[in-house]
Amino acid sequence: MAELVYRPVVGVALTMFKAWDLKIDCKGSENIPRSGGAVLVSNHISYLDFIFNGLAALPQKRLVRFMAKESVFRHRISGPLMRAMKHIPVDRNQGEAAYAHALESLKSGEVVGVFPEATISQSFTLKGFKSGAVRLAQEAGVPLVPMALWGTQRLWTKGHPRNFKRSHTPVTIRVGEAMEATRDTYAGALTRQLRERVQELLEAAQRAYPGRPKGPEDTWWMPAHLGGTAPTPEQLRTAKVH
Repeated sequence: MAELVYRPVVGVALTMFKAWDLKIDCKGSENIPRSGGAVLVSNHISYLDFIFNGLAALPQKRLVRFMAKESVFRHRISGPLMRAMKHIPVDRNQGEAAYAHALESLKSGEVVGVFPEATISQSFTLKGFKSGAVRLAQEAGVPLVPMALWGTQRLWTKGHPRNFKRSHTPVTIRVGEAMEATRDTYAGALTRQLRERVQELLEAAQRAYPGRPKGPEDTWWMPAHLGGTAPTPEQLRTAKVH
């Protein structure tokens, strides 16, 4: 039943991308296993990231089940679709239920998508990773597949208006080689290693990215260390304190 809903939704997304004339550059999809469970791990810079993560899995004929905030499942439009596509609701006050649901999906051979930063990075740099993705992979006995996105923040991100015009926006996706998640490795150490892999992929995506700011007012989507005007992690922490 899930596939009866999931595949048409994918078709709608692809039609929208064509209408927006997005320039999507995706490399490394072959690193996503064609069968069996896997944890797909990505950076998080946009509300649309899960769509592009799922797009990267299509060449391998895989449909990704994403762990997403429980509030998305309560929305009158997105809720029924998310449930029908077998995505996994995460209630931060009751994380054990989401973990058990994801573990069951992995053991049944599904690909589960996780954003280990937990929230969108408004600095567009990589935040710290929570260890849940690694612990899931270890317990289920499945590989971790690191990946990175760049350019999706220009379409729709936290604190900025949506840009769903025919904007010709480039989106770069890089999928890295799968990592084995052995049970005898400390989850914290493996999480740090996973973050390093995603960081490398993010930097590769940024180097390959063809888009540049159109002018001084268009530097908001570039992180400060690359010459942009996005707030630094330190500025965001200070703002949160005050």
